[in-house]
Amino acid sequence: MFSGKTEELIRRLKRAKIAKQKVEIFKPRLDTRYDEVNVVSHDATSIHSTPVDSSSQILLLANDVEVVGVDEAQFFDEELPSVAQKLANRGIRVIVAGLDMDYLGQPFGPIPQMLAIAEYVTKVHAICMHCGNLANYSHRTVTGDSRILLGEQESYIPLCRACFNKARKQNF
Repeated sequence: MFSGKTEELIRRLKRAKIAKQKVEIFKPRLDTRYDEVNVVSHDATSIHSTPVDSSSQILLLANDVEVVGVDEAQFFDEELPSVAQKLANRGIRVIVAGLDMDYLGQPFGPIPQMLAIAEYVTKVHAICMHCGNLANYSHRTVTGDSRILLGEQESYIPLCRACFNKARKQNF
């Protein structure tokens, strides 16, 4: 979280639109943090999207497009990699943004499989809120053990490996 994943997704999709490519953007319907419909980054940059309940809906709705964007991919079902493959096999460029690990530092949802089949991977990092190094982990700062907890700065902070391990031991 807070690494610029959504901001980078929006940037790439806007560039495709500038190039007059037909673009469709999808996000999981459960992600309503900033907007019910639009994909919105932490810095308030936004782009219109189509909220969907499952990755199979993307296949049904991605008609007559050249580029498909998917935000918050970690919240999708395990069929997302197959959907991305089918779209790519149709000649559609697929750009996906999502967290690769959950708050426990474990691989998250369909992301490991997406990374395995991706032709290109850009991994962006936040800045550790404790020491200022590059952060690779999203540490949950509120109680709860549900794997999915939508939240922002009130619920998560980015931490580097050393600070994340320390936080997990100390439960802070």
